[in-house]
Amino acid sequence: MRYLRTRRDGSTPLTLLPMANAGRSRGSKLIEVRASSIHGRGVFALADIAKGTRISEYRGERITRDEADRRYDDDAMEHAHTFHFTLDDNTLVDGSRKGNDVRFVNHSCAPNCISVIEDERIFIDAITNIPTGGELTYDYRLIRPGRYNKAWDALYACLCGASTCRGTMLLRRRRKRAAKPTKPVVPVG
Repeated sequence: MRYLRTRRDGSTPLTLLPMANAGRSRGSKLIEVRASSIHGRGVFALADIAKGTRISEYRGERITRDEADRRYDDDAMEHAHTFHFTLDDNTLVDGSRKGNDVRFVNHSCAPNCISVIEDERIFIDAITNIPTGGELTYDYRLIRPGRYNKAWDALYACLCGASTCRGTMLLRRRRKRAAKPTKPVVPVG
């Protein structure tokens, strides 16, 4: 098995992660796409996948935010369904064009995978052991700019069924709590 040097989140030193398909003959796959109980199609393990395994790169056409907005209007769609993955402030990867099977990994609030951006590339890594036949998921943590809109609850509804499900694929913004008023200090004496 070949290993790639990876930086997880910028604060973690380089670690070695096994590359899932390294050394496999052409046509031998670790994952497959099929019908999912979560949503539409999903990605499933064809063999046990160990925690820490780099499963695949998320591939697709690199486009600008303006081009993404031109191609997809979430507010005009019945369900927000795109294969866009944000790479940086200006660049997205559109998995619907020149994409691979990883574009079908579904969202879950209790994921078994995580996305890792490294050297301007997006990878999907296992964060738990995934048994043969298990569906691969990661937390999309979607962010919409602007003030919260109640219609987004239906548009970005989560269907993962996890006991910890937050009900949405959106990353909830935390409300700033008002500071508790402090009691005035009364001098003694």
